Amino acid sequence: MPVSAFPVNYQELFHALPENFLLIAPNADATIIDNTDNHEAVSLKKREEVIGKPFFEAYPATDEKSAAVIRESHAHVRQHLEPHVMPLIRYDLQRPEEQGGGLEELYWQATHYPILDAEGRLQFILQRTQDVTEQHHAQLRAELVQQELAEQQERNRFILESLPILVWTALPTGERDFFSSRWLQFTGRPLEAELHGQWIHNIHPDDQARVQQQWNESVATGQPYQVEYRLRRHDGQYRWVLMRAMPHYNARHEITMWVGGGTDIHDQKQMVQELLETNEQQALLSDQAYQAYQLAETQRETFYNLFMQTPAMICILRGPEHRFEFVNPEYQKLFPHRQLIGKSVAEVLPEVIEQGFISLLDNVYNTGEAFVGNELDIMLDRDGSGQLQRSYLNFTYQLFMEGAEKAGITVFAFDVTELVLARQALERPDSTVR
Repeated sequence: MPVSAFPVNYQELFHALPENFLLIAPNADATIIDNTDNHEAVSLKKREEVIGKPFFEAYPATDEKSAAVIRESHAHVRQHLEPHVMPLIRYDLQRPEEQGGGLEELYWQATHYPILDAEGRLQFILQRTQDVTEQHHAQLRAELVQQELAEQQERNRFILESLPILVWTALPTGERDFFSSRWLQFTGRPLEAELHGQWIHNIHPDDQARVQQQWNESVATGQPYQVEYRLRRHDGQYRWVLMRAMPHYNARHEITMWVGGGTDIHDQKQMVQELLETNEQQALLSDQAYQAYQLAETQRETFYNLFMQTPAMICILRGPEHRFEFVNPEYQKLFPHRQLIGKSVAEVLPEVIEQGFISLLDNVYNTGEAFVGNELDIMLDRDGSGQLQRSYLNFTYQLFMEGAEKAGITVFAFDVTELVLARQALERPDSTVR
C-alpha cells in the first residue's frame, strides 16, 4: 500500500465526516463499533455510552415493529453483501437528563452498506442515518391541508350543485367556460354542446339578438348583467328565466371571471301576464309592468359571485339544533338587526317557532325529505322593533350529508312579498289598474 505523504488519523477523520454514520459489527447483536460526531449529536447519546454494546441495548427500539425493520435490514446486508435502504420508521430516542429527559419522537431514513475486506468477506456494516422528522411532519401537515382543501372543495361543489339555480361562468372575454349540472339537466344538452358560444342556441330565436347585445355590453363595460329571456328546456318548451351575472375582480381591479346564475320565473311571469290581460289596459301594462316590478325588486338586491354574491338568500344550518354556520348577505338583509352566525334558529328567530318552521326543519333533518315552499306566509320582526311584519317567501330546505352522516340543512330562498302583494292588488275589485 502506498505511504501517504501526510500522516492521517483515520478514526478522527471518520468522527469528523459530515454525515450521520454508525459503524456496526456484522454479528447478530449488531455491536456498535464507532460513530461520527454528527451521529452522536442526533442520537442524543455520548459515544462512550454506546460503543461495545449491542444495537438495541444502545438504542432501545420504540416498538417491536420498528426493531424488526432494522433487524431485517441488517440481515439483508449480511446475507446479500449489498446496500439496503430501510423504509421510513419511527424510532424515538431518550433525551439526556440535562435536556429534560423523556422520549423524543423522531422519524428516520437509513441505509446500511456492507464494508468488505480484500477477499470479499463482510467486515462491518456502515449505517448512514438521516433524521427526517421535520420533513415527515411537514408532509403530514401538507397532506392534512390537502385533505381539508379537498373536503372544502367537495362541500362547495355540493352546495353549488344543490342550489336550485342555473349556474355558469365565463372568461373575462365573455366566453362561457362552465355550466352547472342543473343547467345541463334543464337544457338536456352535454357540456360540450354549450361551450364556444353554442349556449345562445338554447334561447328563443326572438330573444337571441337582445340577449347577446346585453351580454356584450356588460362584458365591454364591466357592468352587472341582468336579462330575462325564454330558454328551451329539455322537453322543447321555452321557459322564461331571469339571468344575472357579476364580474369578479382581482387586487388590480381587473376582471378575472364572470359568475352568472338564472332562475325559472315562467310561472310567475305567466301569472302576472294573465292578471294583466284581464284589465282594459293590458296592452300598455303587459311586459313593461312586470319588467318594471322586476327592476324595482332587483335594485334592492346584491348581485352575487357564487355563494356570497348570489341574488338569492342562502344559509347553512348545522346539526339537529339548526345552528347558523353560513349566511350570505341577501339572507342577512332579512334580519339586519340580528347576529345569526353560531346561533340556532330558535335562539335568534323565536317568532318562527309557533309558525311551524322549526318543525319543518326537524322533519327535513330526520327524514331526509326536502321541503319546497312557494309564497309561504311568514311573520317576521324585520326591523328590530318587535312588531311582526307579513312576508312571503319561496324557499327550499334540503338535507346535506358529510360522508354517510347527516350534517345539516341548506336553505335557499327568494323574498316574493312584493310579487304577491302586487298580484293581490291586481286581484282586488277596487284596483286602479284597468
